[in-house]
Amino acid sequence: MARPDKTRLAEALRARVAQELNTLRESQRAAQDGAIHEETRQEDPKDTRAIEAQYVARGLAERVEDLQRTVATLAHMQLDSFGEDDPIDLTAVVGLKDGGGERIYFLVPVAGGESLEVDGTVVQTLTPASPLGLALCGKCVDDEVELALPGRRNFVEVNWVC
Repeated sequence: MARPDKTRLAEALRARVAQELNTLRESQRAAQDGAIHEETRQEDPKDTRAIEAQYVARGLAERVEDLQRTVATLAHMQLDSFGEDDPIDLTAVVGLKDGGGERIYFLVPVAGGESLEVDGTVVQTLTPASPLGLALCGKCVDDEVELALPGRRNFVEVNWVC
């Protein structure tokens, strides 16, 4: 499998999160407008439409704030280069092999769980807080990584890092 360009991966991740933020902002505006719209006014003591609309609007506002922090973190993320003898750390792109082939991961400080495709190669983002991200930190090429999965253990080998 081809090693993806780390700079292009970072750009794709930044673009994905920025798009998600824009979409969420639109949803937040619509929810806020709905929360103050006259049709959501309480008509009787048991009518909770206004309260529910306010909860939704506040939840979306909190998510927008979280995504704004994520965008800022990604904007300042410095991409480091890694050699075969360097331990895996933030911004490493890692190729893992197991019995089923090779999978590629990008270790980032935020925005884990995103699936990115760059030049036909699919890369999954991980944070050090995830079980796999935690297991990978400090490992080097040819190290074996044990993953405790529900009901079984899985072993993968660090094939390469850049």
